[in-house]
Amino acid sequence: MQDNTSFDYLIIGNGLAGLQLALELSNDPFFDSHKIGLIDPSHKTSNDKTWSFWEVGAGKWDSIVEQVWHTAKFESDEVSLLLPLHDYHYKTIRSIDFYTYAKNQLLSKSNFTFILDTIQTIEEHSGLTVIGDNQSYTATHVFDSRIPKEFYTEQSKYTLIHQHFKGVVIETETPCFQPEVFTMMDYRFQYKDSTSFIYVLPFSATKALVEFTFFTPFTVETKVYDTVIKEYLQKEFKVSNYQLVDTEVGNIPMTDFPFWNYHTNNVTKIGTGGGWVKGSTGYSFKHTEKNVFKLVENIKAGKKPSHDLFQMKFKFYDKIFLTVLNDENEKGVWIFEQFYSKNSIKTMFRFLDEETSFSEDLAIMKSLFSMAFIKAFFKVLFKV
Repeated sequence: MQDNTSFDYLIIGNGLAGLQLALELSNDPFFDSHKIGLIDPSHKTSNDKTWSFWEVGAGKWDSIVEQVWHTAKFESDEVSLLLPLHDYHYKTIRSIDFYTYAKNQLLSKSNFTFILDTIQTIEEHSGLTVIGDNQSYTATHVFDSRIPKEFYTEQSKYTLIHQHFKGVVIETETPCFQPEVFTMMDYRFQYKDSTSFIYVLPFSATKALVEFTFFTPFTVETKVYDTVIKEYLQKEFKVSNYQLVDTEVGNIPMTDFPFWNYHTNNVTKIGTGGGWVKGSTGYSFKHTEKNVFKLVENIKAGKKPSHDLFQMKFKFYDKIFLTVLNDENEKGVWIFEQFYSKNSIKTMFRFLDEETSFSEDLAIMKSLFSMAFIKAFFKVLFKV
């Protein structure tokens, strides 16, 4: 009888990070002799989110990509930009397609086991014991996507900006969308001078995801999103009658909380719980892909899995940006106007992907130079 309580590696959480890590392990013969468990309270059978990202050319997820765009649009009361992406492609994936793909791949591997359970705690006294609602498990190493409890108990020490949103996938009776152009940000419909914008992914001339997103220290009631989305559709497309296909809501923490301080010798924090969501943007998909690759290479090289996952200069830049949004949230629209109008797509994407040199960083900073950033810089500098 197979023992489903003892593993070489245990992955807690079958979300983006957990499943990307499992897939990377499953594709490397080095780990074929390792017993690997994945624990989650959900079967992951619903479409609970959408991931979008940019990359150059073809990518490893193309078989499950729902749509690809080559041109972006940015709008505000002061700026209107049409942005050809050149070598970059902007892609979107439905979470249900990712979950299904990952599960099918992993179920074909005899050394992987899916376990339905909720983990309560991890004990690291003599050995490693993972305690769930249904069972206890042992492992040589655990990859844990749960957010540390200190994130909630010590949040007052750090900056937290909520990236909260509601999106609707709609189908209209008549063509109204431009399927070849997606809207990265439209600030003409912002809420009370906050950093809030419309985001649109058109799948066809009659079908699109329309989302209202905030980068703010506060959250709002559901009716705020609904009112703005309705206003946007009426004013921009003269659309009032449409079929609601799907709804997506979420709140992604944009924070300078030091998640990476909660690794231990036998437990590596991953995903949101490991600080893999970029603090200043909330982007996670490609950052997760890169971190998973580094983590696996570290294991094979005999290093601590979390070794050298981050470039701390980008964490410092994130802190400055978060401080501006926290202290002067109304400046968000100006920041993004400057960012998109004064930098090339390649430079912007490389910066957001944390691939730029210091000289490129300085060029970005020059484009955003303002008193708000000067104040934030010194506030962060003396806080560090």
